[in-house]
Amino acid sequence: METYLNREQSEAQRKASVLIEALPYIQKFNRKIVVIKYGGSAMNNEELQRNVIKDVTLLKLVGFKPIIVHGGGKAISKWVEKSGKEAAFVNGLRVTDEETMEIAEMVLGRVNKNLVRLVEELGVKAVGISGKDGRLLTVTKKYSDGKDIGFVGEVCGVKPKILYDMLDNDYLPIVAPIGMDENFDTYNINADEAASAIARAVKADKLVYLTDIAGLYRDINDPDSFIPRITITEAEALIDEGIIGGGMLPKLANCTQAVRGGVHRVHILDGRIPHSMLLEFFTEKGIGTMFHLKTDTDMN
Repeated sequence: METYLNREQSEAQRKASVLIEALPYIQKFNRKIVVIKYGGSAMNNEELQRNVIKDVTLLKLVGFKPIIVHGGGKAISKWVEKSGKEAAFVNGLRVTDEETMEIAEMVLGRVNKNLVRLVEELGVKAVGISGKDGRLLTVTKKYSDGKDIGFVGEVCGVKPKILYDMLDNDYLPIVAPIGMDENFDTYNINADEAASAIARAVKADKLVYLTDIAGLYRDINDPDSFIPRITITEAEALIDEGIIGGGMLPKLANCTQAVRGGVHRVHILDGRIPHSMLLEFFTEKGIGTMFHLKTDTDMN
């Protein structure tokens, strides 16, 4: 009996230590805006999806002001194929004709409202919108190496007041990456780009990319080359030296744009790891890669 109580007390003390370690970070980021780009495999696994939403709602309940910007690429591809079309990409961007745009808007709307439901189930008020609502996101037509890839938009304007109003009224905004151009035509937007643009516009303290990798590596095939924190100047040097390339280049571009645009910290985290955001935000060592403007002693 005594051994059991000792084990129980030890577990309780461990949990208390975790809370104490998190306290200074909770105090520091109280009332600060955090933009979370949610996508990748974590969206396609129900348990991981619930873990992510639990983390975001916890952040809100301890005083953060989170905004979710979500993707839905795999679900869009599935429905495109069901319609008898074949999903096509150029340099990682989806070729989006008029029919594909209709499918993308339908699928992203469905994903958006499902995320609203999950948040509401946890007792937090949420509002799901797309970039079309209130003209939150204005776009221009995006080309890929001079190629016309259809209704793919590049964000040229953000109306942050829409999001400020939601946050001020205690809502958690959930944004689908769809926007309109000056002629009110609808465009699909890369979710990473949308999240970066929104983070800059609302002057977010943090921007988080939940991805399918642990973070940034000097050599993706060498686990020991993992980079836990890096300045954007150092990141740009790695790109110039050809050390970082391929699919990481667009994500790094969004990270550097966000930091240069005033976002205090940008984090790349593996969304497949349960509670990766909490581990990154509330522990001394963290778990992913953090981008910042210049070297300092502030680890979070």
